Amino acid sequence: MYGPQPNVAAAAGHPDPPPRMGFFTDTSVCIGCKACEVACKEWNAVPEDGLELTGMSYDNTQGLGADTWRHVAFIEQRKPFGGQESGVGHEGFDAFEAARNLGRGPASPGPGATSPPPGEAPAGAPAGEISPLAPDGRTELRWLMASDVCKHCTHAACLDVCPTGALFRTEFGTVVVQEDVCNGCGYCVPACPYGVIDQRKEDGRVWKCTLCYDRLGVGMEPACAKACPTDSIQFGPLEELRERAAGRVAQLHAAGVADARLYGESPDDGVGGDGAFFLLLDEPEVYGLPPDPRVTTRDLPSMWRHAATAAVTLAALGVASFVRRPR
Repeated sequence: MYGPQPNVAAAAGHPDPPPRMGFFTDTSVCIGCKACEVACKEWNAVPEDGLELTGMSYDNTQGLGADTWRHVAFIEQRKPFGGQESGVGHEGFDAFEAARNLGRGPASPGPGATSPPPGEAPAGAPAGEISPLAPDGRTELRWLMASDVCKHCTHAACLDVCPTGALFRTEFGTVVVQEDVCNGCGYCVPACPYGVIDQRKEDGRVWKCTLCYDRLGVGMEPACAKACPTDSIQFGPLEELRERAAGRVAQLHAAGVADARLYGESPDDGVGGDGAFFLLLDEPEVYGLPPDPRVTTRDLPSMWRHAATAAVTLAALGVASFVRRPR
């Protein structure tokens, strides 16, 4: 139930399966346009799940769920020189007042205005809070954007605990829910190490990304990858994506982006590698991802062995007590 699994589709009983397909999401080129969210909802007829901003930057969905199979996260960071600090505060800045004053007064540069000297904030900007500048003119703030999705784990605990077979492994190595078979028991929800699977309140059934299984069957790429304008979401054979991702990390390191790292690509991790993995620019926790995910059912065989041993021991003690009872 853990460790590398070279051919998950064959292990699931598919004879002569095609190459395993998956996603590589390069967050370094994500622009937060949400085209993937819209395309996913449109193609899969996923219900609307909130059109109002949550107050967390431009995020209106907050996370993956039964009605959000793709989620674009907006993470604002203050990046002091030599360190990293998440959670930028804007308490001292009145955006409405700033908007009312646009084009008025000395805070708004007029014709012929020049850039501020190095180390100084632009006129009218609350230095140190909204747009602090380094001595070379760079800003200390940045946005990390990332499109999250079901990981289609190599060792998927949701498959292990599903009592009806509603969750199954496809010939492409992906994990899909058959909504007409799901009985709404919810066992798979806590089994997922990423917290991806969710139930709809109406009937309790679970829903998640299918990696557009219907499109794969006719040779089409998933809707989200098709809609992505920057190729942040890349689709293809998993082994090819892993090679491409390693090259991209090397490219970023050579360009001085030392924090670039891959997440979920290794077959030696706690879930045997993900079918949807990521290039991140910070620690996984910053993106709301577990740092060391493990398949939650990996200890089930040993647990059952211990339970069986305990049951046999109790039965033996019971028999022995009757045999030794004086008559």
